[in-house]
Parts: sequence; C-alpha cells; structure tokens
Amino acid sequence: MRHRISALLGFMLALIWSGAVAEECQRSDFLDRSFTYCEARTGDDLRLFLFDANDQVYGSFRNINAALAADGKKLAFAMNGSMYHPDRSPVGLYIEDGEEVSRIVTAEGPGNFGLLPNGVFCINAGRFTLIESRAFAKSPPDCTHAAQSGPMLVIDGAFHPRFMEDSDSRLIRNGVGVSSDGKRAVFAIADTPVNFYEFAQFFRDYLGLPQALYIDGNVSRLHAPALRRSDWGTMLGPIVGKVVDAGLATQ
Repeated sequence: MRHRISALLGFMLALIWSGAVAEECQRSDFLDRSFTYCEARTGDDLRLFLFDANDQVYGSFRNINAALAADGKKLAFAMNGSMYHPDRSPVGLYIEDGEEVSRIVTAEGPGNFGLLPNGVFCINAGRFTLIESRAFAKSPPDCTHAAQSGPMLVIDGAFHPRFMEDSDSRLIRNGVGVSSDGKRAVFAIADTPVNFYEFAQFFRDYLGLPQALYIDGNVSRLHAPALRRSDWGTMLGPIVGKVVDAGLATQ
C-alpha cells in the first residue's frame, strides 16, 4: 500500500511539475492574430548568449543547449535577443555576464533600430527593466545582461508615436515586455504577420505590460520545447534564454 501511495504521489507531482514548465510558454489569439509568449520572473536564470567558450558565436539554440549540457543545464525557452550585423555581432549596447561587448548607440538612424525612441532591456539580480536608450546612456544602471534594440513598442503605457494602425508592413516579429514592478519579463513572437501597432497592442492590451521593446523581424525565432517548438533557419546573433536544470520535465 505504501508503495502504491508513493507512486501515486510521484505521478501527481510529475503532472504538476510538467504542467508548470509548459505554462512558461503559451499560445494565444488576440484580435484575429496568433502569438506565442514565454515568461521569466526575477529569480529565474535568464541570460544572454553570444560567444561560446572558444569565442565562437553560438548562432543557434542547439549549440547553446550542447554547451549547457556539460553543467547539467538546458534552455527552458529562448529566442533571438537583439539585432545584429552580418557577422552576427550586436547592433548597439550588448552586455553579457557584466562585460560590455558593444557600446550604446543613441543617434537616430535608418531602419527600425534607429526609429527613436529605442531602448535597452536590462537583467540584474532583482529586477528586469526596459529603459529608453538616451536615458540609459545618461545614467546607466548595473546590468548583468543587457541588449539594445528598437523601436520601443510601448513607453509608459503609450504606443511609439510613429506607429500607424493601418500600416501594411506586416512581418513575423518578436519582442519583450516588462511589468511595472520589474518582476516579469515576457517574450513574445507573432505567429502570423503583424505591424508594429498590432504588436504593441498585444503587449499593452493583452499582456498588460506598460513597457515593451521590439527585438527583430523576419529572423525571429523561438525555442519552446514545452510546446514542442524549436525554430531553425538563419544563424542568429545574440540569443536570450531561460536556463534550468536538465532534469526538469517538459511536455
């Protein structure tokens, strides 16, 4: 009897455990468009990845998982983490494990990155923050990891002033939003093409996040094993991911 009870308890815990992992990433429909989003909370091991131990660009979720496996770790979820040049080096500010790899860019310029205001996603031990780039440059906070991208999607609850609701520029896009208390960072990817206005709506009106930053489009990729999804294709530059023990269950 004791063995049967222990087995039943183990089965119930496994269900709860695997369900908790699966809930990190969810699919949802909003305004007739489909999105997938994954959430990290303060205390989670959320990191940026660019170079491996041999100073080679990881480039893929598979390569990061292979490196993490040596320490008994794996990616719970991940996505491309910032814009990058053809050699896959970061565009704008990039900090990994406290080391600044590339400097912040505050000038207006061509393309989405230069569509000011743009911003910096910052990870430290107790808080996630999204900070407008020029404000960041004036008073840089301590960031264990940070990546600059642009444009900002949502700024203090308002949409970027250049967004047009009826824009026909629709792409598969990804981005990150942060809660007002800094305890949640939500990474979202559009599963169907969206314009900037529609993507900003998802972060503000569906996820309820007052700050959100565009990461990229066209090259947007998501690794979400709990959803049996891992996008492949273009080799990536910086990648952002949540790291967990390799023994954690996934569905």
